[in-house]
Amino acid sequence: MEFKIAKKKIKELTKIIKYHNELYYNQDAPEIEDFEYDDLMRQLKAIEKEYPELIADDSPTQKVGGKAKDLFSPVNHSVKMESLQDVFSFGELEDFCNKIDLDKTALSVEPKIDGLSVSLEYENGKFVRGSTRGDGEIGEDVTANLFEIKSIPKEIEYDGLLEVRGEVYMPKSSFLKLVERQELLGEQPAKNPRNAAAGSLRQKNSAVTASRNLDIFIFNIQRCDKVFSSHIQSLDFLKELGFNVLPSYLKVKNYNEAINEIIKIGDSRGNLSFDIDGAVIKVDDLEYRKLLGSTAKYPKWAVAYKYPPEEKDTVLRNIEINVGRTGALTPTAVFDPITLAGTTVSRAVLHNEDFINSKEIAIGDTITVRKAGEIIPEVLGVKKHCGSSVFAMPKTCPSCGAPVYREEGESVIRCTNVECPAQLLRHLIHFTSRDAMDIEGLGPAVLEQLLNAGLISNIIDIYTLDYSKVISLERTGEKTVNNLLNAINKSKDNDLYKLIFAFGIRHIGLKAAKIMAEKFKNIDAILNASLEDFIDIDGFGEIMAKSAYEFFSLNETRLTIEKLKELGINTESKSQVKDNRFAGLTFVLTGTLPTLTRSDATAIIESFGGKTSSSVSKKTDYVLAGDEAGSKLDKANSLGIKVIDENQFLSMTE
Repeated sequence: MEFKIAKKKIKELTKIIKYHNELYYNQDAPEIEDFEYDDLMRQLKAIEKEYPELIADDSPTQKVGGKAKDLFSPVNHSVKMESLQDVFSFGELEDFCNKIDLDKTALSVEPKIDGLSVSLEYENGKFVRGSTRGDGEIGEDVTANLFEIKSIPKEIEYDGLLEVRGEVYMPKSSFLKLVERQELLGEQPAKNPRNAAAGSLRQKNSAVTASRNLDIFIFNIQRCDKVFSSHIQSLDFLKELGFNVLPSYLKVKNYNEAINEIIKIGDSRGNLSFDIDGAVIKVDDLEYRKLLGSTAKYPKWAVAYKYPPEEKDTVLRNIEINVGRTGALTPTAVFDPITLAGTTVSRAVLHNEDFINSKEIAIGDTITVRKAGEIIPEVLGVKKHCGSSVFAMPKTCPSCGAPVYREEGESVIRCTNVECPAQLLRHLIHFTSRDAMDIEGLGPAVLEQLLNAGLISNIIDIYTLDYSKVISLERTGEKTVNNLLNAINKSKDNDLYKLIFAFGIRHIGLKAAKIMAEKFKNIDAILNASLEDFIDIDGFGEIMAKSAYEFFSLNETRLTIEKLKELGINTESKSQVKDNRFAGLTFVLTGTLPTLTRSDATAIIESFGGKTSSSVSKKTDYVLAGDEAGSKLDKANSLGIKVIDENQFLSMTE
């Protein structure tokens, strides 16, 4: 490769890799698979090896990709938390082994857990601080969240200083439950267990972390008053102290023994309850490690062998259509069973209509399948076409028979029926949520119990629940049932905007629901409004207007509203503007206020003719800041926007 071309290619690869580093390490939302990222890094390393004079200090090959978030206090690591050099073939592994004097040391081989690397610090037997790796030198203090991981010992029988390094991960079973719940609530599902674990650990509310059932494996001593001669010896010591060390680690004498153990670990992947993405090979002798040292990014005494993504061909026998909790129709491939990553699979998601059309997939084709992230199978494409017609998505919902639609600019086809059985539970969860009808005690678990018992099948049934039938359910007492029925009855008096939001109309959020209620004043005016009336609403775009108009034009919607009115649910707007002192002013709320919730503060602002925004810009007039205000506060200060606290805000309303 010519120098000029190499320089240009390095610039392009660096930009792409940094973009994906930001998504992977700092947003826990990767867009590409690990092997695709690894391929980009391999290309960059190869060019830099040919032209070392082009290696920049900030090259992705020289720095760890993560950084500490503003949400947490920074932690300066006493011992740098290095990343590992990846190798992708036994030949590369042999090159590594040839640089090691195996007469002076053995090697250790252990599974590479796919999670988030953390440091745990102990002083005189007590767990005092835990932090993420960050960029290797500065991480984030996530002590409170790590306390929620049951397998981390809070006290150990060791006096003195001890710092260990481990990998926080999410078990496969917990990941699948999380994805199911996220889909149920209409949220974007986690892509893989690693990112689910990272996102769960980096939560400001430790209760969220506690609910995610995270676990940890400890794999290294960073600092210790006790002296060890070998890595294996140090792991044995940690196991005696009660740490959940790696499930397997083995001392080997040479390259061939290392290969055998790597193959053995790889073959076990399908039987593991957690994700691994490779095997780690380390120099066992700790003094010899010091002699070998490290590069700017990697230790020279360890490498990570990454298992290649396994792909196999099979015959597509059928395409089933599943209706998700949000009404989305998702095609699923059903094929002759194959074994991937140690497990037998016979189904894989086909994403959407565009994916099927782009690959020209037809039933009977020979398709290529791989496992993404070791858990979810995916279809890569067609190996051999059978000659049949490309599969066509249905025109009606397979669950309820209602027409389906696809909005312009979207790839998803959805069912039009709000009472579709396939999306009922998700709809009920949204309807009863805090910002919607706010029925305390009627959360997802209770709703599912009522559904399974046949006591509810739509939102109308919530308001006709019978005490004698609810009390007969398991784990329900007299007080619980009375509180629930009182909360249901109380919700009948909600403002109109809460009912509008509760319907779960696509593109209509809480703010849009408030605008609609203020504009039309009652539900009858909304039902009689034309598309032009919705388009004319200040703050509504054409997509929002069309979505609202079409929803309130449905016969199912009109029948539901009539029944709700008969049951005494309020359908009138209660919003009243006290005066217009905030007219034309825009507020941004950030942080936690001492006494007001964000909903309370927003209601006050709107009652005086003002409005709120979710982002700070030059058009912002005030930023109302509470405790733990983050980047919005910083931006307000940089733009010279007036920042006020709760007391100042309340004085403006007197």
